[in-house]
Amino acid sequence: MNTAADRVPPVTADPQLQVLTAGICVAGGKEPNEDAIGLTPDLLPAMSAHLQLHKGIALALADGVSSAEAGASASQFACASFIADYYKTPDSWSTEHSVSTVLTAINSTLYQRSHHYQQDDRGHLCTFTALVLKSATARWFHIGDSRLYLLRQGQLRQLSTDHTTKLSENRQFLGRALGMDEQVQWQHGTVPLEVDDVFLLCSDGLSDFVTDADIAALLLSGADVQQQAEALLQAAKHSDDNISLILAKVVQLPAQSLDDYNERLTRLPLLPALDAGMKVDGYQVVRPLFASARSHLYLVRDLADEAEYVLKTPSQNFADDAAYIERFIREEWVGLKIDHPGVVRVIQQQRPRTFLYYLMEPLAGDSLDCYLATQPQPLRPSAAIALLRQIADALGAFHQLGIIHQDLKPANIMRLPDGTLKIVDFGSAFVPGLAELYSPLTQELALGTASYSDPHYLHGHNSGEQGDVYALATIAYELFTGALPYGDAVEDCSSLADYQKLRYHSARSRNSRIPLWFDRALQRGVSLDLNQRYLHISQLMQDLQQPNPLYLHEEVTLAQKNNKLLFWQLMSGFWFVTFLLLIWLFSLRG
Repeated sequence: MNTAADRVPPVTADPQLQVLTAGICVAGGKEPNEDAIGLTPDLLPAMSAHLQLHKGIALALADGVSSAEAGASASQFACASFIADYYKTPDSWSTEHSVSTVLTAINSTLYQRSHHYQQDDRGHLCTFTALVLKSATARWFHIGDSRLYLLRQGQLRQLSTDHTTKLSENRQFLGRALGMDEQVQWQHGTVPLEVDDVFLLCSDGLSDFVTDADIAALLLSGADVQQQAEALLQAAKHSDDNISLILAKVVQLPAQSLDDYNERLTRLPLLPALDAGMKVDGYQVVRPLFASARSHLYLVRDLADEAEYVLKTPSQNFADDAAYIERFIREEWVGLKIDHPGVVRVIQQQRPRTFLYYLMEPLAGDSLDCYLATQPQPLRPSAAIALLRQIADALGAFHQLGIIHQDLKPANIMRLPDGTLKIVDFGSAFVPGLAELYSPLTQELALGTASYSDPHYLHGHNSGEQGDVYALATIAYELFTGALPYGDAVEDCSSLADYQKLRYHSARSRNSRIPLWFDRALQRGVSLDLNQRYLHISQLMQDLQQPNPLYLHEEVTLAQKNNKLLFWQLMSGFWFVTFLLLIWLFSLRG
């Protein structure tokens, strides 16, 4: 890769989003070549269709800083690491989160390598521009003075900004680069894609010697992308610098038709109601387990190895509901991604399906809400904390992948006979990586349960992990009081104004054994103000298990106030009794 005349042939991406790419990286009028380029098909020729769909097409270009002796090494490392590591990030992560994580690691490595040198000008520094084409959106990331252009409908515009400072008429200073600072600041943006869009990533060896007008003319020539790349290289033949460029032309976008989208989702028919003994794809129904208006659960036996599973299928009531079918498919996808003892295990299918369903491990026991209904309320503190630890640990498996549950409640948690808890329903989960994929469906604003779900969901605001903090804090409140933090009124709220009228009911008023510091932690966990609520589950759990010094100080202050009040109450009582005694004595003398 990146030899003296490294050229990458045109390639085509996945069948939904089709992109033609071409790249060139040559020394030009300057040796050695300190530029580097990275194209997904070039580095990952065996990439699966799944990766192409969920991670998109990644392109990267870097220009080693000439004054830094290790510039060539830096640019090659940056491009190769970016392409390879980006595709190793979980496909549940958003593109921005994935790229930010990878670039932060690359910058840290280059920065540390730079400090092995004694002189400042011998660092591992390079400019860097990356483009990720995913679904119907382009996302770009940039630092330095390489450039990213977009040609659309005959108009060429520069998307990136040159991070340079002008020193004089003929001199300028590079203000930002990978490896320059311990904390990297990059520019980023998004662009909705259109058919025939052409993106150009290039180093200053091209942009400093070919005008924007000439670039636009060459890109409008009607030639294919490889010929256009060659023409741009020829136009920059008088450059005294390395020349690198990548072209990406959008040929086809994902299907925009709701009918087409619905057809893809419903390619597998829904199962009718099943009875014991019926067979589906090599599984025999042992018995029905559960049936509702939304879904059906069956205990089934694999006829091949006698293993038993739970088969879940959508109800026939939702045969024409593409949004529900999409959530059902997403639920299986989430379950396959999460491997944690506190989350029900979804089984990877080993043979083709002829109907829409998925398999889970069978679980004995009851849902947590049924279990709580049989227990004295409130629970013993040690028992309640033990339950919360299990739930928080399982939620951590979701959050580690960037997935937000959004519908955590006791009814969605199973308690096994040995006391183990398992989260069993995640059809409402929010997955940033999937949310970036094009969908013509209008998503419901609130998919959770009013008593436990963050009220912000109702107003179309995704509060991220803070939404699950709210749900867990609500469950904690219920375990320690037997009630809900805002009472039953929360069920009747239908607008922001309704929620603003809600008032937190102190847990101490319902369980006098609860200390003030614990009550304050619960109150903060269910705060309707996101600026007041904990950001992470770990913060909530820490304050529930050990006193927060801020709340301890408040408790001491309250105790002091109560002591002062008691003192004055006693004094008032003393003087009142004395007054009555004096009146009685005077009455005797009379």
